[in-house]
Amino acid sequence: MYLTELIRVHDFATTPEIQRKLSLRFNLISGVADPFAEEKAESNRVALELYAEWKPKVTASIHPFELALRLSIAGNIMDYGANSSFDIHQTIEHVNSADFAIDHTNLLFQAIKHAKKILYLGDNAGEIVFDKLFLETIGHPGVTFAVRGGIALNDATVVDAEAIGIDSVARVISNGFDAPSTVLAQSSAEFLSVYHSADLIISKGQGNLEGLLYEKEPRIFFLLMVKCELMAELLNVKKGSFVVFNHTSQLHKIKESQKRKKLINL
Repeated sequence: MYLTELIRVHDFATTPEIQRKLSLRFNLISGVADPFAEEKAESNRVALELYAEWKPKVTASIHPFELALRLSIAGNIMDYGANSSFDIHQTIEHVNSADFAIDHTNLLFQAIKHAKKILYLGDNAGEIVFDKLFLETIGHPGVTFAVRGGIALNDATVVDAEAIGIDSVARVISNGFDAPSTVLAQSSAEFLSVYHSADLIISKGQGNLEGLLYEKEPRIFFLLMVKCELMAELLNVKKGSFVVFNHTSQLHKIKESQKRKKLINL
């Protein structure tokens, strides 16, 4: 009944905003302020162990950028909002051998090279450890790493990010809103200032995709594992696919495909 009423009253809300309302209601009923506190701490612990294993492998790799990127995307499986359980070891093995359903990796590499200011949108606890490894591999001096403005499922907050040392490779800020996403209309003035001044925005995870997909922003590259049928349909990929996606690149690809079809039909 509460969910039906919530959707009726807030029919304008995004999915992350509805999830926020449900989480706040659950927390109130249960009396638990941070229901995923133990899961977040355990995710960070497991990820830090994997970081120690994979850091030297990335350093020694012939293609360190690609390997670090793949590990960062593998970390996106650590999402208790989408999964009750997951196997990060199996996911790493899979992502390192998989073809990406949408692969704008080379364009992302070039965008990073030319960007003076990068905004990196973090997602889940645990996952952010792999983001740290990716940022160390990039070695860019102008990165701001943004996390949630409060408790939101098992998503990372400033406390979680600083606990794993991501503030050693980027400036860490909150987006000012406690939804499991980036919702610009609800974000803080500080975050919006960074967002609008960034040359490049790297958006991790499905939650951030849900909040920003319809912005049609050419500066954004979405890095994620597709975890539901709706997002799979929107991106025209299979559920479980790995994606490095940029709107401008995808639109160009579609236009080129349409041109080829017209030439074939002449």
